[in-house]
Amino acid sequence: MDPVSLIFSIIILIMSVVLHELSHGYAAVALGDPTPRIQGRLTLNPLKHLDPVGSVIVPIITSFLGFTFGWAKPVVWNPYNLKNPRSGEVIIAAAGPCCNLFIAVVFSLLIRLSELPNFVSISASFIQISSYVVLINIVLALFNLVPLPPLDGSHILFSLLPPKWSHVRMIIERYSIFFLLIALFVIWPRVSPLIYVLFHALTGV
Repeated sequence: MDPVSLIFSIIILIMSVVLHELSHGYAAVALGDPTPRIQGRLTLNPLKHLDPVGSVIVPIITSFLGFTFGWAKPVVWNPYNLKNPRSGEVIIAAAGPCCNLFIAVVFSLLIRLSELPNFVSISASFIQISSYVVLINIVLALFNLVPLPPLDGSHILFSLLPPKWSHVRMIIERYSIFFLLIALFVIWPRVSPLIYVLFHALTGV
């Protein structure tokens, strides 16, 4: 990846993970938990959200491997402040991936509209940047939906399971770092082909 593309891809990733976490925060506040607001997470200021490893080091390393990936500091929320903790957890967890999918759809529409003969001319550079936006946000959405802790998919899965499974959840979440490695190196290689299927379906490219 050339230096310019590297810079753009990292900037796009940073803003995408910021919006991802911001969506979690706004969802929690809307459902009755003020914790994200108290912690100053309801802001577009990247400095409030970035993780030195996940938002800087990992994106640079992965960009040299042919793709751009990373994460931000997770938004903390208190389930005891929610009116309905079980359904609230599903909504809060799903808010992040849904935000990324929404961003991917919007920029996919711009790419498709640029192909129409009577549409306002869009530069090739903007189309390329839009493609990066779509691709990165598809990656963020799909990866976060993997149902292993500490990813959003695990919160969705656990909240749908019977309460008697709560002790199993506590044990599993205690070893979330190991499950994250499983998600990265075992599950993700099998899921990642969906990236380009979705990318083509959305953009037509």
